[in-house]
Amino acid sequence: MRDHNKAFCRLAAETIDCPGPVFEFGSYQVEGQEGYANLRAFFPGKDYVGCDMRPGPGVDRVEDVTAISLPDGSAGTVLCIETFEHVFKVHRAFDEVWRILKPGGVFVITTPLNFRIHGYPDDYWRMTPSCLRRMMAPYAARVSGYQGHASFPHSVMAVGIKPPAPADAAGRLDRLVSAYRSWLREAESALPFRVKVRRAVSQVYRSRGERNQVSGYYKADFAIDLGEGERPLAQAG
Repeated sequence: MRDHNKAFCRLAAETIDCPGPVFEFGSYQVEGQEGYANLRAFFPGKDYVGCDMRPGPGVDRVEDVTAISLPDGSAGTVLCIETFEHVFKVHRAFDEVWRILKPGGVFVITTPLNFRIHGYPDDYWRMTPSCLRRMMAPYAARVSGYQGHASFPHSVMAVGIKPPAPADAAGRLDRLVSAYRSWLREAESALPFRVKVRRAVSQVYRSRGERNQVSGYYKADFAIDLGEGERPLAQAG
């Protein structure tokens, strides 16, 4: 889990009414991230269940996100933070999240795009911003976007609210975007001086693509969509 994905999840919890119970899929805390990757504190007072395909740190329940053993409409909020790149049947995972969410439930997802292959236990997919936006289309209110240079962002992220969406959904999603952009500005400003120097020097000797990645790392763009779009693939037809 990277800092910006954790911040996006925290800000989603602060700006959107995320009902309980909260289910996190991909909750296993890999070596070196024990404690850091714990998102439970962002949802105080709500039942929180960490799920993963294997037992271990951060895991309360062993589950396969492509075949979740929960009844329909049993989850208030689902978190998949840096998870779906590790899921081979990724379309099925989107369908399963939709199935278990209650009406008005919230889905928070982040996933890498321009990022190294990392096998926990394996690595299969990269979604473009357009792909994630289409996958989130069934949700009544959703925000989707990316962080990084527009031609090849390093991360994509989204929040969707299953129908019926509250009347203030658009305003809350807009506040999430504003809060996240503020966090990005603060994170870039807080970089150590030596890192800022290294980033500046890199603009002289690196390739254009590398320069774009460095200069655009803390930039982000989002789209807010209202109204239901395509149904989940498993329900189509």
